[in-house]
Amino acid sequence: MIYVVYLIVYGFLLTAVVGLVASWIDRKVTARVQYRVGPPILQPLIDIVKLLGKETLVPKGASKTAFLLAPLVGLGGVILVSTLLWLNNINTSNTFIGDLIVAVYLLTIPSISIIMGGFASANPLASIGASREMKLVLGYELPFVLAVFVPVIHSGFSIRLGDIIAFQAVNGAIVGSWSGALALIVVIMCVQAKLALVPFDVPEAETELAGGALIEYSGSGLAVYKLMKNMLLFTLPFFVMILFMGGFRLKGIQLLYSVLRYVGLVALITVIRNTNPRVRIDQAVRFFWGPMTIIAIVAVILAFKGL
Repeated sequence: MIYVVYLIVYGFLLTAVVGLVASWIDRKVTARVQYRVGPPILQPLIDIVKLLGKETLVPKGASKTAFLLAPLVGLGGVILVSTLLWLNNINTSNTFIGDLIVAVYLLTIPSISIIMGGFASANPLASIGASREMKLVLGYELPFVLAVFVPVIHSGFSIRLGDIIAFQAVNGAIVGSWSGALALIVVIMCVQAKLALVPFDVPEAETELAGGALIEYSGSGLAVYKLMKNMLLFTLPFFVMILFMGGFRLKGIQLLYSVLRYVGLVALITVIRNTNPRVRIDQAVRFFWGPMTIIAIVAVILAFKGL
């Protein structure tokens, strides 16, 4: 019963609320950078509610089952990984062997759902967007996994999220080490790609593909995808905090520090988004397989040396 509560309250409701607020922060900061006022705080929620009230159209020739199921698969993946992170963050004894591997796996499901929906829609532009998303995943997953391996080494080769959090509670945040700082840089760039934000928004690329993989989605399908991306805007920084900053602490002054760390990560993502041009898909893959992978390997070597 307690796991059902975690799934509904923490995995879905709390994550959705914080994700919508984070989306508003992102849009507000972006507007200020562009000398605009920006939307009201409830605008992300209003957008989703408005979409839910519109008709869901299925394009002719599309695989109807896959097309309609894809958004739910992505949302389900985000809810599951968020629940897993909250379970470990609130009580480290809830951990189990390999839950870190499960979390990394679940974090790929939103991208897979976008690929699934793009190809299922039978639209050429959507297929190009899905193809780009697939290549982007192949690009950033290698340095992402290598960077995630750094906290594993520091915590005594534990692949339990709870053990990584407990290690940092005693020894300090992993980001305070040279290897942790380098790995954090790599993970932040990979998070930018996972969120498909500039400079890695090539799967959507409105000026080229008019929305890319999601071009045919409308109504509730598009609403679910937007909610999924908003929730990822909380889940991914939360995952980063657990691995490198000791998690999201909920007691006393530590709660304020945790909120500031999270807002800082969202602000950094927004700054990167607003200060860089979009790169081509080949440039993105080259960037992740080149500099990011090299930095991640250096971080792993330093972690083995205890630095």
